[in-house]
Amino acid sequence: MNDKTRLLLEHYLKQLKLPAIKRDYQQFSEECSKSNATFQDYLFRVVERECLDRDVKMKERLIKQAKFGTLKMLESFDFKAIPSLNKRLVLELARGDFIEQKENVVIIGNSGTGKTHIAKSLGVKACHSRQSVLFYTAPALARELMESHDDKTLQKTFRKLMRAKLLIIDELGYVPLTKSSAELFFEVFSRRYEQGSIMLTSNLPFNEWTQTFGSERLTGALLDRLTHHVHIVEINGDSYRLKTGKKIK
Repeated sequence: MNDKTRLLLEHYLKQLKLPAIKRDYQQFSEECSKSNATFQDYLFRVVERECLDRDVKMKERLIKQAKFGTLKMLESFDFKAIPSLNKRLVLELARGDFIEQKENVVIIGNSGTGKTHIAKSLGVKACHSRQSVLFYTAPALARELMESHDDKTLQKTFRKLMRAKLLIIDELGYVPLTKSSAELFFEVFSRRYEQGSIMLTSNLPFNEWTQTFGSERLTGALLDRLTHHVHIVEINGDSYRLKTGKKIK
């Protein structure tokens, strides 16, 4: 291939947005030539590399957009440290079928038992399956909803929250919500009802959620929507972080 042809080829590959082929076509050409591979073999290899490259970049982009903060992987979770946890259910949820079926997940347990780790790791699994995810702590979501309400951009925020296939809300129950933010939470749950999955972690059992939302009537209506199609993951036991700290000492 002469220089003019090579420059034109790379120009066309850039226009077609095929960066992996542009990067690797010469290497594959040399390898296939040495192994006497057919043109079809060469074509398969460069197209496969482009697809694999795009898949990796898409997963990275979805994970970045989710805003998990510190990433957690399910493979690093110590199930033996929390014997009360239904490992089979967690692994089933990792397949992501609940997202396709627009079902919800509620993870309830004491502080330090791994709720956030499980929620984040299931969110990462969803990203690896090309599902869009948004991760919030409950206080952060309440703050964003109130700020967008004050800025008159609430509908824009609702649209963003609706676009995600999975909305993860972490640490519900640690801080009571104001009346206004509780009502906005209810609006989020209502809009996503049977339209998109919510995964939520809380240190409170359902019968104590009124402490967070203030109104029994609003709490009841919210739970009615959340638990209609729900998988409940219960974690009973002492704080895993506290036990680990004691061992270090």
